Amino acid sequence: MPRHEIRPGRLCAGTVLTATGVLYAGDAGGAWQIPWFVALPLVTGGLFLAGAVAFVAGRARRRRQTGGAGVDLP
Repeated sequence: MPRHEIRPGRLCAGTVLTATGVLYAGDAGGAWQIPWFVALPLVTGGLFLAGAVAFVAGRARRRRQTGGAGVDLP
């Protein structure tokens, strides 16, 4: 039994932000060259993706708690 709820949106956001940090750490270390503007679409797209994942996970969690599809058929 898990000690806490799994939050896939936060996992996604953390992964994208960590990847952005690794890219710029590599740039600072001289391993490769990354333009400054690469961070904007990475962070924006990652946060948008994390929001979408969190929305879907929240809907799935809410649907599972109610015990069904949420639609009453006659």
